Amino acid sequence: MQIIEHPVKKLRAALISSRLDLIERYQQYSDGEKKVLEDCLRPDGVLFRAITVRSDSDWIPAHPEESYDFQSFFSNPYRSTPCKGHHTIYIQTIGDLLRFLKKRKPKDAFCIVGITMIDLYPKESWNFVFGQASLTEGMGVFSFARYDDNFYQRNYAGQLKKGSKPKPGDYSVFNNYYIPPITSTLLLRSCKVVSHEVGHMFGLQHCQWLQCVMQGSNHLEESDRGPLSLCPICLRELQSSIGSKIADRYKALLQWVHDDGGSAGVHAVKPTEAFQEYGQWLQRCLAMME
Repeated sequence: MQIIEHPVKKLRAALISSRLDLIERYQQYSDGEKKVLEDCLRPDGVLFRAITVRSDSDWIPAHPEESYDFQSFFSNPYRSTPCKGHHTIYIQTIGDLLRFLKKRKPKDAFCIVGITMIDLYPKESWNFVFGQASLTEGMGVFSFARYDDNFYQRNYAGQLKKGSKPKPGDYSVFNNYYIPPITSTLLLRSCKVVSHEVGHMFGLQHCQWLQCVMQGSNHLEESDRGPLSLCPICLRELQSSIGSKIADRYKALLQWVHDDGGSAGVHAVKPTEAFQEYGQWLQRCLAMME
């Protein structure tokens, strides 16, 4: 097991930057917002934790990548930013993948995210991936398949028949496809992946600074121990694109965690038991900002 701890000076530079214009931007945060963001710089910080690598099969040792700080993110000429004509995130259930999404992307979409129960294999040499995204075209897809506790059973129904080669545009192979029960754990796992993939579409890279939803995930155990929250550096990157107040974001997320869906007349109550720790974390952040 290895704990990746960066020196405070390096974390501060990654968060705030060395460029004067970006430092000036940072100073526009409220005192409460800066208190939350800088929690990772304090020895007694309680909101953000160092990354723990438990085995060589974890993402960081298996896929070495350069650290990507806020200045690198802000200077990237290829990153996408929402604008007046493209500001909506669409979620679409699908069978086929990115090509399917490209044909159905609405004109006002900032990005479109597909959800599927098909197991994802971007290349024959890969084991599998939980999700994929096209950063330049604002499209992503993620799979629920391996988040279902029944996935590894021999009688798992969420598999296509081997050798089936449907014609282009023929999606009948997905008719009566297996849909798992929506458990609290399945919902939490899925929220982590869709948040990760949408983060990529905003230009966020895999995080190597602190425990963060933007960390890469190589297997389910690694995904399960990761947080649903963004670290301060990735949070600043996202906030610089969408311009929302951090407190407003946390309040909206906390409201979602506390809303079980029953008040909206939904027949099936939204299972949020697995989100309680995240809800408590949001409350600590909001209390610190106040």
